[in-house]
Amino acid sequence: MSWGYESEHPSESRFVHKQEWTGTRDYSAYLAVPAALQFMTAHDWDDARMQCHTLAQYARERIHALTGLPSICPDSTDWYMQMFTAPLPPCDPLQLKRRLYDEFKVEVPIVVWQAQPHIRVSIQVYNSQQDIERLLHALARLLYA
Repeated sequence: MSWGYESEHPSESRFVHKQEWTGTRDYSAYLAVPAALQFMTAHDWDDARMQCHTLAQYARERIHALTGLPSICPDSTDWYMQMFTAPLPPCDPLQLKRRLYDEFKVEVPIVVWQAQPHIRVSIQVYNSQQDIERLLHALARLLYA
């Protein structure tokens, strides 16, 4: 809720009434854009993005090999770059997410879509092949133990 929660003059829209005025604005994200662009240029971000895609591609292939389930999209940078979703076999998604973190220190979203659990993997420049191997090991232990 924002400033309008207890407004004396509510609008006709409940959403607008409750979100109309936030009171303060944080411009720091806008002001950081030039520094972010400089950082990306200085660190050859196009190459970094492709390295992340290569690691995501590897993780995606291995997850599909582990589960035997088909991918939801073609293996192409037109469809994904650094983040992908893969179907999982039947499982308790909340328990799987909790155990991935509690037992293996792996944090990934596990969601249910069309009555089937899915994992969403996001690769950033700080992720390594070891991170992917830990995820794969954890999935194998938790899904097929």
